[in-house]
Amino acid sequence: MKTITKLALSGAFATVSMANAHAHATFANPTAAEEATSVIALQVPHGCDGKATTEVQVKLPEGFVFAKPQPKPGWELEVIQGNYAKTYDNHGKPVTAGPVEIRWKNGNLPDAFYDTFVIQGKVSGIAAGKTLAFPTTQLCSTDGKVAWDQVAAEGVDPHSLKSPAPALTVTPKMPAGHDHAAMAMMAGNGAANPASTAVVKLGDLEITGAFTKAMLPGQPVGGGYFTVKNNGQTDDVLVSATSPIAGTVELHEMAMQGEVMKMRRLDTGIAIPAGKTVELKPGGLHMMFMKVTAPFKAGGEVPVTLTFEKAGKVELKLPVGPSAPSGVQNN
Repeated sequence: MKTITKLALSGAFATVSMANAHAHATFANPTAAEEATSVIALQVPHGCDGKATTEVQVKLPEGFVFAKPQPKPGWELEVIQGNYAKTYDNHGKPVTAGPVEIRWKNGNLPDAFYDTFVIQGKVSGIAAGKTLAFPTTQLCSTDGKVAWDQVAAEGVDPHSLKSPAPALTVTPKMPAGHDHAAMAMMAGNGAANPASTAVVKLGDLEITGAFTKAMLPGQPVGGGYFTVKNNGQTDDVLVSATSPIAGTVELHEMAMQGEVMKMRRLDTGIAIPAGKTVELKPGGLHMMFMKVTAPFKAGGEVPVTLTFEKAGKVELKLPVGPSAPSGVQNN
């Protein structure tokens, strides 16, 4: 029995220049520790004989469980559920079913660029030294198709195959507590996302953790994130944002509507209730920089002016972190 959860997203796709048109689809970091949660980034290096990739399908092997894909602006997302062959422990709860295939659909990744497709999951019941293969299929415009689905038999070098499935080598179990730190690093949280340590105060409001991400070639918009805490006894509203390096800055929200996750513009602003903390983050509330004068570059800063209904205006600088998970490289 399989069920499908669909999420439709709007926005832009992110791409980087491709180094080798004949490279295989691989993982940016081809290892994952046993009995640990990891974030894996599938690198799609090219299209189908020059055609743009419009769909990426990844089958999850037995032993890679509790999977959660990362939404991609500009792509729809399908999570196909199915039964596991074994029972797995999830913090004391036995689990016998979960995601078995992830599909990013109706996007547009030109052959001239490459991109990454990110999944978080746990390796469980697989011994160190073993390999987990993730058969992957690219669908392209005008019926093009590339299948990376050949799984090497034990003892066979996968590089000898014409179309090897992307694979992870399972490494020994991490010391207690280290898996969460490693996952955060690979997900681009920690050092990979250099959130500002500055505390910006405006009346009763306290703004922390500001950051954005580098924009990749072909990406027309950028996101902006921070946390605001209202220490006062009066509700406030973030009504607008502006930046000298963007034509407009819009306030957006990504939220579930039935079984579909949609992005919508918040024309009435973002409420900052008294005594509460509101976080702008990827996949939730966020700023969207439109018509930027130049792509954001890692290591730089993006200036923005925030206007609150009651507190007034404040200047903020967003450090620019890398656009992809730590370790992602061209093939």
